[in-house]
Amino acid sequence: MDLERLLTDRLAPAFAAVAGVPVDPAVRRSQHADFQSDAALGLARRLSRPPREIAAEVRERAALADVCASVEVSGPGFLNLTVADHALGGLVSALAVDPRLGVPPVAEPETVVVDYSAPNVAKEMHVGHLRSTVIGDAAARTLEWLGHRVLRANHLGDWGTPFGMLIEHLLDLGEAGAAQELSMGDLDGFYKAARAKFDDDEAFRERSRRRVVALQGGDPATLRLWRLLVTQSESYFLTVYDLLDVTLTGDDFRGESSYHDQLAPTVEELDRLGLLRRSEGADCVFPPGSVGRDGEPLPLIVRKSDGGFGYPATDLAALRHRTGTLGATRLLYVVGLPQRRHFEMVFAVGAQAGWLTAPVRAEHVGFGSILGPDGRMLRSRAGGAVKLVGLLTEAVERATALARERNPELGEAEAAEVGRAVGIGAIKYADLSGDRHKDYVLGWERMLSLDGNTAPYLQYAYSRVRSIFRRAGAAARPDAEVSLAEPAERALAMELVGFAAVVEEVAGSLEFHRLTAYLHRLAVAFSAFYERCPVLRAEGPLRESRLVLCELTARVLRQGLDLLGIRTPERL
Repeated sequence: MDLERLLTDRLAPAFAAVAGVPVDPAVRRSQHADFQSDAALGLARRLSRPPREIAAEVRERAALADVCASVEVSGPGFLNLTVADHALGGLVSALAVDPRLGVPPVAEPETVVVDYSAPNVAKEMHVGHLRSTVIGDAAARTLEWLGHRVLRANHLGDWGTPFGMLIEHLLDLGEAGAAQELSMGDLDGFYKAARAKFDDDEAFRERSRRRVVALQGGDPATLRLWRLLVTQSESYFLTVYDLLDVTLTGDDFRGESSYHDQLAPTVEELDRLGLLRRSEGADCVFPPGSVGRDGEPLPLIVRKSDGGFGYPATDLAALRHRTGTLGATRLLYVVGLPQRRHFEMVFAVGAQAGWLTAPVRAEHVGFGSILGPDGRMLRSRAGGAVKLVGLLTEAVERATALARERNPELGEAEAAEVGRAVGIGAIKYADLSGDRHKDYVLGWERMLSLDGNTAPYLQYAYSRVRSIFRRAGAAARPDAEVSLAEPAERALAMELVGFAAVVEEVAGSLEFHRLTAYLHRLAVAFSAFYERCPVLRAEGPLRESRLVLCELTARVLRQGLDLLGIRTPERL
């Protein structure tokens, strides 16, 4: 159990006894003690008593003697709590023998669908796909480690009118030529060539339109050609995911096409429920509370006037499938913030239709944009979107060069391995270490710095711990008694026992900057400990105690970074 929860559990009965009703003790870390409770201030008006008097009575009633060295009433009515060293050492000792570092599996696992990445077939992945892929993968990793059944859903754009022109362009090139071009990863070139012919050639446009009709009608020959496009694109996407070191696989592809047969039944169900309205020839649902800038009700168009189905119909069919067929109770849509209104409307319709009723809920895990050094949307020198493979390759190359410069003893293979771990880790950490709702500037110097709140700083802290054990020639004894005589030892122990609370909070909020901030605090505390508390020069029980602190630090850093999808090299 983490300290914050332990103190909360000890204070809650005392507050309830004083107030006559359950009260949240509102325990949090404090600069004036280890922890602070300010719940007495909120009770003052209700009980018509001075908050300091309430705090004093709670102090007398609370069973804290075995946990706290001191409990003081301060200021207008705060309770300042200083944890006893023996209690803190006992919690650290418990963590040392716990393979899950104090984070138990959830008592009631859920089925969670995480919808993320979502590139388009026959188009290259660009920097705009990075945030969805990185944030979504961190969510999937974290929830899975906690024991939930996580279903990854890579909602590919693999259906619709553009495929008419793409298939016709494929036929013009010949299947073999097209397959070779696509297998070489030139998806953008393939798409742009098809688009140019579509814009300039009326005969090609007409062929493309007829091909769309054949595709949607299930023509076998057209479907075979469409599958060739999809297969080649999926192969390319998997190479990107391998480079980015995310957990998405070929089994996770869930293209728009997979819901094609469910579109009509979904719309029919909306009609049976009385939710469908005809507006300007289209079938629409008007979610409650959705209005445009003109104040008029805003429709979600599920079937267009020409009888075709739009993106909202696909999203509703996917939602209906995920809750009804898959039995998911938590749906996460990791998509940029500009799509917020769209998902609000989709979720509102899902609730109206009865597909989203407690405990089932859907969440739009929105995020901002990646900016260049000029503070504008990150663009290539030519003004287009930055290709993701190019960005990742540059990160690895820069990190590999730094690894060779810093440690010339590394062999070629190890330098390449370290370069990949550090480069990809730097990219991911830069994305996850800020509030995901905000934009951030991608800057190489800051991302790859060994100082500050960066992945390389944390990876270096981990490798520093491992170097201690290489020099010690022995592992830590998990059953060794932990003593906390020095302030730096105590500060490190305080951070270590806070891991569980952070993971639990992040699993709910999906605000991964809270986890990165914790890991950075831990690394800073370890650095101070490393400088002030000799480990290998210590002897006897003191040496064993400090080795336990080192081993726990390495384990927490490794596990925390793994939840973010970041590797921890043994040497840096």
